[in-house]
Amino acid sequence: GELLLFSSVIVLFQVVYGCPDKCRCHSSTNFVDCSQQGLAEIPSHLPRQTRTLHLQDNQIHHLPAFAFRSVPWLTALNLSNNSLSDLAPGAFHGLQHLQVLNLTQNSLISLESRLFHSLPQLRELDLSSNNISHLPTSLGETWENLTTLAVQQNQLQQLDRALLESMPSVRLLFLKDNLWKCNCHLLGLKLWLEKFIYKGGITDSVICGSPDTWKGKDLLRIPHELYQPCPLAAPDPESSQPQRPGSTHGVVLRPPENHNSGERDLLECELKPKPRPANLRHAIATVIITGVVCGIVCLMMLAAAIYGCTYAAITAQYHGGPLAQTNDPGKVEEKERLDSSPA
Repeated sequence: GELLLFSSVIVLFQVVYGCPDKCRCHSSTNFVDCSQQGLAEIPSHLPRQTRTLHLQDNQIHHLPAFAFRSVPWLTALNLSNNSLSDLAPGAFHGLQHLQVLNLTQNSLISLESRLFHSLPQLRELDLSSNNISHLPTSLGETWENLTTLAVQQNQLQQLDRALLESMPSVRLLFLKDNLWKCNCHLLGLKLWLEKFIYKGGITDSVICGSPDTWKGKDLLRIPHELYQPCPLAAPDPESSQPQRPGSTHGVVLRPPENHNSGERDLLECELKPKPRPANLRHAIATVIITGVVCGIVCLMMLAAAIYGCTYAAITAQYHGGPLAQTNDPGKVEEKERLDSSPA
């Protein structure tokens, strides 16, 4: 009986504190290292008290739902340098205490908004060096605790401002080495980054990949005045008519009038430089210079008028004296009488 009891205790101990094959477990620190073991899936029977789990440098392709149900107390998870391309929406379900998640150097293309719903305590999320071309507008509820987000070296062209605004505590943001398309849709990111940096946030850079006008330019160095507003979708005059066969949600689908209309719409949304952007300081300077020039011209004209009048008056006074004396007949007769009278 004692032998049976002892065997049961050993089995129970192995179940609770056992370490999976190809893993190294450190019970004192609740750290499990399963890296560089050629694993194709998450090991089973991980110690329940595990706080830190390393699974980097393996060959894991897929994370099923509830993949980490056996380690609910996990706070740090490293899945970098695997072949992850498919993450089930509930892959991280149950990790209420997870704070650090590393998914770098995988093959992720996109992320579903439900993927991170169950990670309310997440502080650091590293998605760098993947093939992500799109991030959802929101990755769940407001992430009050997230302080670091890394998405560099992906295929991103746009980043919705609403996603960044759902992370009020973020202080480190890494965005470089993407395919940023610096058109009207990226203006929201530019405005958010300016405010983020003003408040003390740290970021690397957003270098434009297109259009050619801004290729290689830093997004933050492009003046606001050079952004054209995004064109609003014109209301369809036939949208109020009854739904016809082949239409969707009451909107009649019509073929485009011109096969180049789609390209034209895209060009309208491109970031185009204006030849002379409006600038208040330049306008004020132009008004001042124009006023000074006009004033100088008016003074010169006034001086010329005064000079002409003065010259005319002097000339008239000089020539008018002798003529007046010659033309006065009374004075001439009086002079003759005086001259003919006896001395």
